[in-house]
Amino acid sequence: MKLILRFIKPYWKLLTLTCILIIVDVAGALYIPTLVAQILNEGTDGSTLQDLYMTGIQIVIASVISGAGAILGAWTCSQLSSRVCKDIRDALYKKSLKLSIYDFKQFGTASITTRTTSDVTNIQTALISYIQMVLPVPAIFVISLVLTFHLDAWAGWVLLAVLCVVLLVAWGIMRMASPLFRRLQKLLDRMSTVLLENLTGVRVIRAFNKQKSEQERLDTAFYNYADTSIRANRMFANLDGLSFFSINVFVVIIYWFSGGRIAAGHYQIGDITALIEYALLAMFYLMMAQMVILTLPRALECCSRVQEVLDHSPEIVDMVSEDTEDEVSDDVLTFRHVSFRFADAEEDTLHDLDFSCKRGETTAIIGGTGSGKSTVASLILRFHDVTKGELLVNQKDVRQMTQRHLREKISYVQQKAWLFSGSIAENLRYGNPDAGTEELEHALEVAQASDFVHSLPDGLESFVAQGGTNFSGGQKQRLSIARALVKRPELYIFDDSFSALDFKTDAALRKALEKETKDVAVLIIAQRVSTIRHADQIIVLHEGKIVGKGTHEELMENCDVYKEIVNSQTREE
Repeated sequence: MKLILRFIKPYWKLLTLTCILIIVDVAGALYIPTLVAQILNEGTDGSTLQDLYMTGIQIVIASVISGAGAILGAWTCSQLSSRVCKDIRDALYKKSLKLSIYDFKQFGTASITTRTTSDVTNIQTALISYIQMVLPVPAIFVISLVLTFHLDAWAGWVLLAVLCVVLLVAWGIMRMASPLFRRLQKLLDRMSTVLLENLTGVRVIRAFNKQKSEQERLDTAFYNYADTSIRANRMFANLDGLSFFSINVFVVIIYWFSGGRIAAGHYQIGDITALIEYALLAMFYLMMAQMVILTLPRALECCSRVQEVLDHSPEIVDMVSEDTEDEVSDDVLTFRHVSFRFADAEEDTLHDLDFSCKRGETTAIIGGTGSGKSTVASLILRFHDVTKGELLVNQKDVRQMTQRHLREKISYVQQKAWLFSGSIAENLRYGNPDAGTEELEHALEVAQASDFVHSLPDGLESFVAQGGTNFSGGQKQRLSIARALVKRPELYIFDDSFSALDFKTDAALRKALEKETKDVAVLIIAQRVSTIRHADQIIVLHEGKIVGKGTHEELMENCDVYKEIVNSQTREE
C-alpha cells in the first residue's frame, strides 16, 4: 500500500472528489428504499394521492443524483487510476535505465517486462475496483445498519452478525490466498521467460528438431500456472457461496419473524421492504468487494514486486551531481593499473591493465575467447565500475563524471548489432537527433552502407524491423557503424563490430575510417588480425592480463600469444 500512497499523493484532490461522488451515489442508493417503504406505508395508511406524488418525485430526484454520482465517480476513478499507473510505469522505466547489467541479471529481463506491463495492469485493475467497490463498503455498512436499527433494533443486530461472519471469512481466505498469488506472479515470470526464449530462438529450435521438447517445457509452465490459479479461484468460489447463503438466511429470518413484529406494531408492511433492501444492498457491495478481494492479494504482490525494483540500489550511480568543464587531452582514454572482478566471481576478470588511447590514433585489443576484451568496453562506458585502479577520460576519472556526460563522449558499436523499429534515418539519428541528410549520407558512405541503402525503394526512409531482423548481419553492422559516426564523439569503440563483414568491405571501411578519425581516439576490439594489424597500438590480452603491447611488427617479434593468434588465422585463411 505504501507504493499506492506514494503515487496517489499528487492526485489527492481527484481522489477526494472521487470519494465524495461515491458517497453521493451510495447515500442516494440507500435513501431510495426508505422512500419506497414510505410510499407503501402511505398507501396502506390511506394517504392522499398528492402525498404519494411528492414521495415519487423525491425518488426520481434521489435516483438522478445517485446516478450522476455513479457516472461521474466512475469517470474520475478511471482518470485517477490511469494517471497513477502511468506514473508507476514511468518510474519503473526510468529506474530500469539506471540498472547496471548485473542488476538486470538479478531481476531478469522477462521479469522487468512483466513488472512494467502485467503487474502494473493488475495494480490498476485492483485500484479501480478498490475505490469503486471497497471504499463505499464502510459507508454502506454504517448507513444501512443505522437505518435498520432505526426501524428495528432486533433486525439491526441480525444484519450486523451476518455481515461480521462474512467479513471474517473473507479476511481469512484472503490471507490464505496471498502465498498462492505470490507464486502465480513468479510462474507468470517463468512463462514469459520460456515463451521469449522460444520465440527469439525459434531458428535454433527448428534446426535441432527440438519443437517437441520445447513444447513440453512450455506446457509445464502453463500447467503450473493454471493449477495454482484454479486453487486460488476455488477459495473465492467458496466465499461467494457463503455470501449468497448469508443473504438468503437473513431474508428468511426477516420474513419469518416479520408477521409477529408487524402484529405487535413494531413496524409496517413497507418497513419489511426497506429492511430487505438495506440488507441486499449491503450484501451486494460486500460481494462486489469479494471480487476485489480476488484481485487484491495479487495486486499487493504486484505492488511488492514493483516496489522491489524501485527500492533497488543500482550498482552504478553518479558520484557527482554536476560536471565541471573538461580539459582536452591527447590521452583521450587511460587505464591506470585497472583490475576488475564481477560481483559474483571469485577472482578478477581483468588484472592490472595499463595503457592509453591517444587522440588521432587507433588502439586495438585482441585476445582469445574469454580473455576479457568486451569487459574492457563495459568498463569504459561505466556499465561496471573498476575494482582497482583508475579509468580516465581526458585525464578525469570516469567516476567523477555523470554517466550521461561520459557517454556523450563515446560512440559504441557492440558485437551484436541492434537496430530499433522505425526508419533507417531515425536509427542513424539515434545519437545525434539534429543530424542533416548530408551527414547521414556521409556516414553511410564511410560505413560502406550507402550502396545497399540506396538500392532500397525508400532509401533512408526504408522500414527497419525490431532488432533489424529484415537486414543481414553485415548490413546491420554497417548501419550500426554509420549510427556511431553520425554522433561525432571523442572516442569510438568498435567491439568486434567488423566480424560480419567480408575482407574487402572490412578493408574499405578501415581505410575510410582513417580519414574520419584523425582528431579522435579509436578503440577496436577484435578477434580477426586483419582488422587490427594496421593499428598504431595493439593490446594483446590473455586470461585478463596484458601479455603484449605494440605494433603488429613489434608483437610478431616479441609476443608469443600474438604470433600464435596470427599463425592460427593464417592457417585458417
